[in-house]
Amino acid sequence: DLVKSHLMYAVREEVEVLKEQIKELIEKNSQLEQENTLLKTLASPEQLAQFQAQLQTGSPPSSSQSQGTTQQPAQPASQGSGPSA
Repeated sequence: DLVKSHLMYAVREEVEVLKEQIKELIEKNSQLEQENTLLKTLASPEQLAQFQAQLQTGSPPSSSQSQGTTQQPAQPASQGSGPSA
């Protein structure tokens, strides 16, 4: 009985941790979707065409996305803060 109650307690703890992680991941996903939408609106047609071409040529999404996300956020951040300032 003691083992069973200890196990149930441990499972409940793990469930709470997982619920919190799910909540954080949902929030992060939402933020990333908003950032993605913003980047799409700020990207020039040439940048979008280049990105589409990379996707169609079968480039690994991780490398093309990591390059795009490292280059693009720097540009929109400076562009976004410039006009608002």
